[in-house]
Amino acid sequence: MKRFWDRAEVIDVTRGLGIVLDGKPMRLPGGMPLTIAARPLAEAIAAEWQAAGGAKGGEMSFADTPLTRLAGTAQERITPHRAATIDALAQYGETDLLCYRAAAPAALVARQAREWQPWLDWAALVHDAPLKVTAGIRHVAQETRALSALRAAVAVYDDLVLAGLGIAVPSLGSVVLGLALAAGAMDGATAHALGMLDELFQEEFWGTDTEALKRRAAVATDIALAARFMDLAQGRIDTGRGT
Repeated sequence: MKRFWDRAEVIDVTRGLGIVLDGKPMRLPGGMPLTIAARPLAEAIAAEWQAAGGAKGGEMSFADTPLTRLAGTAQERITPHRAATIDALAQYGETDLLCYRAAAPAALVARQAREWQPWLDWAALVHDAPLKVTAGIRHVAQETRALSALRAAVAVYDDLVLAGLGIAVPSLGSVVLGLALAAGAMDGATAHALGMLDELFQEEFWGTDTEALKRRAAVATDIALAARFMDLAQGRIDTGRGT
């Protein structure tokens, strides 16, 4: 669509901060004005609209405003269904990627233990959520106490961070990695490498596949966006973490 505004700015509103385009409030598809609690996020959203299309009359795409999309998801879809969103994210603990290890070859077994186990240890220490590990595809039932602890860890976050987790956790197949990302304990590139560990290991032996590379690049972009969004939503300085 064509850019119809000259200036995108942040303003104070009753319940936080709003974004205006030439003085007119930015509204979500449902009609409500977009409202942001964290100033760093609000300023980043205004910046992406200021850059979109280059100048008034230029062509822009909503792909140019990914932070806005996530903020709108938080306000229109997560806030009305917060408990269900928390439940859906926490359920990844039942089949968390980090708990399902290879039985062979030995090099992959060792790499998974070396790279993944520290983050399961982190979940046990920080969130009191010790998770069991299994080999192969055999299901391992996690203790109710651990799953409840993971749900409590997710529930600590506000709706904006939940929107970021809603991208990161399914992309990684791991609520543990998502929580570490949300806490700032790891960056997006590390999370992506851990989530793709098996695939990257196989590439070392069988070579690269064009479609796999494209798919992995798309996942990396999503995780980097989620990492940056959660940083901004929590008031952390935007240093491009996760890019």
